[in-house]
Amino acid sequence: MKITKQQIGKVPQNRIDMKNITQAKDDVLVVGGGGREHAIVWTLKKSDRIGKIYGAPGNAGMGVIETGLAATDVDGITAFAVSHPEIKMTIVAPDDPLAMGLVDKLESAGVRAFGPKRAAAKLEWSKAYAKDFMTRYGIPTAEFATFTDAAAAHAYVDKCGIPVVLKADGLALGKGVLICETREAAHAGVDEIMTDKKFGNAGSSLVAEQCLTGYEVSLLAFVDGKNYSLMPTSCDHKRALDGDKGLNTGGMGAYSPCPKFTRELLALAERTVVKPTVDGMIKEGAPFKGVLYFGLMVKADNSEVKVLEYNARFGDPETQSVLPLLESDLYDIFEAVIDGTLDSLDIKWSDEKSINVVLASGGYPLSYKKGCVIDGLENVDGANVFFAGVKKCADCDKLVTNGGRVLCVHATAHDFATAKRKAYDNIAKITFEDCFYRKDIGAKL
Repeated sequence: MKITKQQIGKVPQNRIDMKNITQAKDDVLVVGGGGREHAIVWTLKKSDRIGKIYGAPGNAGMGVIETGLAATDVDGITAFAVSHPEIKMTIVAPDDPLAMGLVDKLESAGVRAFGPKRAAAKLEWSKAYAKDFMTRYGIPTAEFATFTDAAAAHAYVDKCGIPVVLKADGLALGKGVLICETREAAHAGVDEIMTDKKFGNAGSSLVAEQCLTGYEVSLLAFVDGKNYSLMPTSCDHKRALDGDKGLNTGGMGAYSPCPKFTRELLALAERTVVKPTVDGMIKEGAPFKGVLYFGLMVKADNSEVKVLEYNARFGDPETQSVLPLLESDLYDIFEAVIDGTLDSLDIKWSDEKSINVVLASGGYPLSYKKGCVIDGLENVDGANVFFAGVKKCADCDKLVTNGGRVLCVHATAHDFATAKRKAYDNIAKITFEDCFYRKDIGAKL
């Protein structure tokens, strides 16, 4: 057939031009409202597949559609997800709703959910279970004893090695761990956890364990039940004050990766900790699907790695330093975890250095003032701000403080010195009443 000049370049009307078709985007619901969740939202927004992002509850600085639902409102969140079929995935980030079985509830209602079911999340919500699990599967950890009776715990403290670590068995916002340097402090700790119930029902039982020495490293992994993919290592700063002094907090800053944690150590941790844990959960009848966090203690001479704790989700504030290094699509990873196809992905990470510093309300982790206006955010340049304890000012167009850990400033660079300088230079631009932060995050790098 002869083609005329007039026909050249014309597209038949029954032929579809695929370039002009806009691919449908998926709406998602993110459960939680802290800095970790903001980092997750920030990373998801990089995906071309993501449409609207809802928060339960979210916060005023995250840039999500706030639902007004508490993260622990299991029934409300499930009903909301069911009534919004355009939401293709619900991402459960905090520990409490995981322990309450939110993922189980969502899946039973036909909602696609990211996160471990309650039985798998038990690795975090019961420290006694986690320690027994490690013993069953030969996973290296500190020697320990578990108590449900305060008198028995006091009797143990009379004879145990000092220092000793006391842990409330259940969830305690990252604060239910006491490092007791004297026998007197240990007895007081038993009373604090079990008798005075400072950490509520989390202290109904107690784990006492040998105090390990060395340096701590956080290792996170995506796990799809059988397959896993490791993230860059990170190091958290738990104490409230410079020089690792003051009370334990939920975390005052973090950096990634950990320079001291060599490839050889990573291979050792993978062989003795990560794989036995993933395989062990299958044998327990509770395959883990989600993000599994390994809190590790590395002996000073790098000869051994032991597990301090498990978390059944992204850590906070580690996530705020780790996720900005992700070069692959986070939504693709979440889908692969749910579908059990993680081994089909080649997940890419940047080799840059990453650091974040938390700005907190004066008095945290004890009592603190709320409602303080946050100034200077518009001057931040070359850094990210991940919001946690904030809300919208009722009388102005600014954010005000609404929690202990208010926000964190994050920066990346080719070297830690530059990343730290970028973070702290931008922190100097942000002010609110009684603001405090550690000046030594990553100081030993």
